[in-house]
Amino acid sequence: MGFFSTLLGIIGFGIGTCFGLLVGFFLFIYSKPKPVKEPITRSLYELDNDALLDILPDIPFWVKCPDYERVDWLNKFVADMWPYLDKAICAQIKCITEPMFAEYVGKFQIEAIEYDNLSLGTIPPEIHGLKVSETNEKQLVMEPAVRWAGNPNIVLALKLFSFRITVQLVDLQIFMAPRITLKPLVPTFPCFATVAVSLLEKPDVDFGMNILGGDIMAIPGLYQFVQKTIKRQVASLYIWPQTLEIPILDPATVAVKKPVGILHVNVVRAQKLLKKDLLGKSDPYVKLNLTGESLPSKKTTIKKRNLNPEWNEKFKLIVKDPGSQVLQLQVFDWDKVGNHDWLGMQFVPLKHLTPYETKEFKLDLLKHTYSQDPRDMKQRGKIVVELTYAPFREDSIKLDGTQDGYGRKESGFNRGYSETEVYSGAGLLSVLVQGAEDVEGERHNNPYAMVFFRGETKRTKMIKGTRDPLWSEEFHFMLEEPPLNEKIHIEVMSKRTGFGFRSKEHLGNVDINLTDVVHNGRINQKYHLIGSKNGLIHVAMKWTTE
Repeated sequence: MGFFSTLLGIIGFGIGTCFGLLVGFFLFIYSKPKPVKEPITRSLYELDNDALLDILPDIPFWVKCPDYERVDWLNKFVADMWPYLDKAICAQIKCITEPMFAEYVGKFQIEAIEYDNLSLGTIPPEIHGLKVSETNEKQLVMEPAVRWAGNPNIVLALKLFSFRITVQLVDLQIFMAPRITLKPLVPTFPCFATVAVSLLEKPDVDFGMNILGGDIMAIPGLYQFVQKTIKRQVASLYIWPQTLEIPILDPATVAVKKPVGILHVNVVRAQKLLKKDLLGKSDPYVKLNLTGESLPSKKTTIKKRNLNPEWNEKFKLIVKDPGSQVLQLQVFDWDKVGNHDWLGMQFVPLKHLTPYETKEFKLDLLKHTYSQDPRDMKQRGKIVVELTYAPFREDSIKLDGTQDGYGRKESGFNRGYSETEVYSGAGLLSVLVQGAEDVEGERHNNPYAMVFFRGETKRTKMIKGTRDPLWSEEFHFMLEEPPLNEKIHIEVMSKRTGFGFRSKEHLGNVDINLTDVVHNGRINQKYHLIGSKNGLIHVAMKWTTE
């Protein structure tokens, strides 16, 4: 019995998965369904309540549920593709089930298990309605209502005690409502990286089973037992929030690296630097940055006329890949006029650091990296730095809760941390400005967003000639304490591209309280813009702690 419950679960899910891929593909191609003939309507006033309830399950979802759309165009496509889908699904079923059957060979006197015939028949499934849900996440959520009353020809042969027994599935019917999520949406065709399939409720499965020509489902009590067993096994595997995830694109090609920790850098001192000024001194300062980042370099103060400067200046750098990123240190001699003179450089790979452990490095300055020229080997002095890598808490990176497809999640700040620990300590505030809707200026529509927080100002790129800009730009603020009871101010502006008076125009603004970000770890919402008639701005923010 385990064979067939597994087989039926795979068949149903194989069909749902194929529909997910097909629907995902065609939603990017078709903007409107093809015109169809109007159905013939008949009056139901003569039917009583019992009769109406009897026919209600047979009424398509697009008739009784306004959220569901009629998709005859997709059913037509599936019908034309069914001979090829049949072979593809059956091949997948064989790949999954044959290793499972092999585990039983040699047990219970079973000598072999193999397919005599495997075909899903000539009747394709039908989608009786399709619901597409809008979310604030970078994903597309669809809920098709799938019904299949097929004529499959599935014959399984078991060789038991030298006897050959054939088991045939007949009159297979499957009714299910899968949730298909295409995520995340990426700018690489087919524009989504993974298909996640789950069931919103237990599927209805009905079938007959012939063994040696007789229908064993006619045995009293066996039919109900098999039905319950199949539903229980399928539900334990695939009822939401359990999902079957099917990768479409290589994660390495679409992954966007997110901050995973903070590098604390203390530039302590330098010793015996080169003399670059006429009076035999130098005015040194240090620039530091992490490789793989486009952010501006951090700089120490300038120490005038000093070949052995003491800085003891601390900096924080955002780390995205501690396994490959390298801290780059560059020492310059400041000049009032002209380019600053080069004194030397050094690198420290972050993979040499142990999390939370402060390590001091005394480094000989080099003229160039890996230079073998003897002229570059002369002493250029030393630099001393102290480095500490503090990765974010694992629960903070994972957002501490189970997030559904609609941007909601459980708060997880009560898992092993006290109130004082949760709401204190340094961390990173990430602000992702996704886009805006219905922002309209009086003279021009070239919107950009400006983010103001604790004296810092960040700005998105300007997008010309649109009222619905999509920026998808992320900004980071490193803070010593959580931003409780603080607000972040965001303005949407428009700028004239040519010459003219009043070149800038205010399109709206919003102040967002950050308390919820600290409490929940993350928020993802659309906000009404003050000063705009219908304008909205979509902002996602995350608070991660060391």
